Amino acid sequence: FERIGTEFHRWVRDDEEKVLNLKASREFFDFIKTNFTFYTRWYEKLRRAGEERQEELECVHFNAQHHFTLQYPVLLPPLTVSDNDDDALRKLRLVADYLDILIHRRIWNSRTINYSTMQYAMFLVIKEIRGKGIGELADLLFNRLSDDPETFDANDQNTSFGLHGTNRPQILCLLARMTDFLETRSAQQSRYSEYVKPGKNGYEIEHIWANHPENHKEEFPDSSEFHGYRNRIGGLLLVRKKDNASFGDISYTKKRDHYVRQNLLAGSLHEQAYDHNPGFKQFIQKSGLPFRAHPEFKKSDLEARQNLYRLLAEQIWSPERLLRATKS
Repeated sequence: FERIGTEFHRWVRDDEEKVLNLKASREFFDFIKTNFTFYTRWYEKLRRAGEERQEELECVHFNAQHHFTLQYPVLLPPLTVSDNDDDALRKLRLVADYLDILIHRRIWNSRTINYSTMQYAMFLVIKEIRGKGIGELADLLFNRLSDDPETFDANDQNTSFGLHGTNRPQILCLLARMTDFLETRSAQQSRYSEYVKPGKNGYEIEHIWANHPENHKEEFPDSSEFHGYRNRIGGLLLVRKKDNASFGDISYTKKRDHYVRQNLLAGSLHEQAYDHNPGFKQFIQKSGLPFRAHPEFKKSDLEARQNLYRLLAEQIWSPERLLRATKS
């Protein structure tokens, strides 16, 4: 893997006959005209999908936003030059979905997704999925996720998952996905690109609790425990930057009136989000997720939202997506 990644030209030269079956001039010509052209076309398409969200390959874009550059050598191996465009796209979506689930599970469990950590594991995936058909590929990737101990299930590692010094960009993308999933499944338009767009008109992470531990002394005599709870993902939302600055230190009861105008995940803290909103109500009924308004936001309320977010994440990044994709 390291040699192909750093000395591809030497690897081809040394293994041209043994691995690539390149012996005569005609075979070299066909390799460039057929194989190289085929994979280059799809690689170019994947890189464009990584830069700009495309509905047919949206998870490639999501993975790229986490700077997971290893996805490209993992996406291409199942493709064969005999695949038509529809089959090739279905294979790419399966692998991109697999990586999307894997990445977010690791983030939720406070595991790194950087190149050096993931390199060998992805090398094993590359070898395993090479040239596989759609059904076999889906089963293989589904079983890999099923055997993976890192999930969204409540355990000591992830019950307190939230914001810390180095994961702010990851949390923002995660909240954007959760908000967008909730809204699109509630018959609203997607605004994901708006949520992750940088700049003064973009969104940023909002703490539901203002940074005043003295206001929560009854439940948190120790200020360090308060800060730990305050940073949990269940106590976080996305709001517009300009609005977040104007909220200042106002109380929760006043802020939640503003949340209704931000997005559905933030607005779900308020009773108004459930009024005259049949799409949202249908989603709650179908998903079984425990959404409810919170007139106040105490420790138990934050714990309830933490569990809600975990259950929402389980649905968004469910391995069942891979099996459903083979039936569509």
